[in-house]
Amino acid sequence: MLDSSPRMDGLPAAPGVGYKPQHFYDLRAEPGPVEWIEIHAENYMGDGGRPLAQIRALSEQFSLSVHGVGLSIGGQAPLDPEHLARLKHLINWSKPASFSEHLAWSTHGAEFLNDLLPLPYTDETLCRVADHIDQVQAVIGRQMLLENPSSYLAFEESIWSETDFLRELVKRTGCGLLLDVNNVFVSATNLGLSAQNYIESFPLHAVGEIHVGGHDEDFDDHGAPLLIDSHGKPVRDAVWHLLDQVLLKTGKKPVLVEWDNDVPDWPTLREEARRAAQALAMTA
Repeated sequence: MLDSSPRMDGLPAAPGVGYKPQHFYDLRAEPGPVEWIEIHAENYMGDGGRPLAQIRALSEQFSLSVHGVGLSIGGQAPLDPEHLARLKHLINWSKPASFSEHLAWSTHGAEFLNDLLPLPYTDETLCRVADHIDQVQAVIGRQMLLENPSSYLAFEESIWSETDFLRELVKRTGCGLLLDVNNVFVSATNLGLSAQNYIESFPLHAVGEIHVGGHDEDFDDHGAPLLIDSHGKPVRDAVWHLLDQVLLKTGKKPVLVEWDNDVPDWPTLREEARRAAQALAMTA
């Protein structure tokens, strides 16, 4: 459980973008509505060079969110102490307004799997993930946010719904949540569920950050729609609509546009951020 350690300062309730080095100069000169940027922690755990210099320069103009992709919070093995130490060092010098990770696992023994893999929602998994969150928050001395996953299958052994599982983690650890609206839409489509019902049951009081992103459309072996969380396309209209519904319930929140693959030029990404700004402008 998070003790009296300070929480992050909090991101502005405004659009943000996932930072890509090719956008450095354009982002500084013509940010448009963008007030904060997200970096992937594992890309900035080195000791110096241009990447860290760019982040230091950008942090003078934008709030910073650090988003981890390699902790394997849901893994059965103990968290890697060296990875945690590098993460602590990054957070200490970058002083981000937010740190987040995924409800997923990505390691097996000494192997790192280049994917964020799903978990069965059982009591055993709940205890393990809660212990790992407690450990992370103790090491970094800050609250972390946990992101809901994109799902392509459901586990028969699950005894918790995903939203109840997340609510219990918040209760046990004091962590916050990162609500990825695209992940909700992808999972609901793939599993034949209602995205609206998912949002209704989500512990929205714990949301510190919201993500939207693009996905690819395909079909499974039975001809049913299959969505892939690719982060390589513009945000779909249905996801923007779901974001509008979320913001009506939460009020203004930091909203990040994720675009990690087939990264476009800055004007294209800036227009996506403008769409996020429009959604926030319609929110009380």
